[in-house]
Amino acid sequence: MERVSVVTGVASGIGKATAELLRSRGERVIGVDLHDADVIADLSTAEGLEAMVRDVEAASGGVVDSVYSIAGVLVDSPLTVKVNFFGMVGTLVGLRPLLAKSQAPRAQGIASLASISPVDDALVNAMLAGDREAALARAEAVVGSQIPFFIYNSTKQAFARWVRRHAATPEWAGASITLNAVAPGAVLTPMIATMFDDPQIVGEQEAIPAGSAVLKDVAQPSEVAALLGWLGSTANSHLCGQIIFIDGGSEVIMRQDSTW
Repeated sequence: MERVSVVTGVASGIGKATAELLRSRGERVIGVDLHDADVIADLSTAEGLEAMVRDVEAASGGVVDSVYSIAGVLVDSPLTVKVNFFGMVGTLVGLRPLLAKSQAPRAQGIASLASISPVDDALVNAMLAGDREAALARAEAVVGSQIPFFIYNSTKQAFARWVRRHAATPEWAGASITLNAVAPGAVLTPMIATMFDDPQIVGEQEAIPAGSAVLKDVAQPSEVAALLGWLGSTANSHLCGQIIFIDGGSEVIMRQDSTW
């Protein structure tokens, strides 16, 4: 039977590559994005999330087999909190009732190597508490921080921790829905492409010691899509609550055998 998958952020990058992979193996894809998608929705707002759920339910006939919550942004503003945490979590939670009707439901999202970089604890805690107002106020307060990508890092750690906290609960694993995330390092997508115009970023990439065992090449969206595609397939029957780093070895070098 044809699997029905929902992919957010489908217009470009990892979302586009994931949709292409799923269609190539015969799945029906309902793409969600601000443009060039089956469902046009602004996932940064509660109203946009509600509309997305209604439109996906109508398009799918009420049953979804897999959700790929991919849409994200990288800007130094509260918008990153709205999309990368509340939008991503809202997508998964909003579509969970449709997943629960599937014979083999799967849910997955995008964390990041950035989740183990410096974060703002107050911002992370506000997101994990589900306090949208407090999280947006805190994000506004740390705009312009001297710590690179401070807000982005915080959203990615919060999402990874949300997955860990919720995957093995009655609503997810208890309903036979696997919930996992992938954590890419640098991936050549439109979201980060301009970063490689910055000589400092290029220099840092080239300065990785040859003996560090880190793969220096920037990953392609299709490589991340392949991992996501396996997580969302029937081949994955037991992986649950995992944050899988796909980063050329950077997380291993940075954390060794430690955890958050």
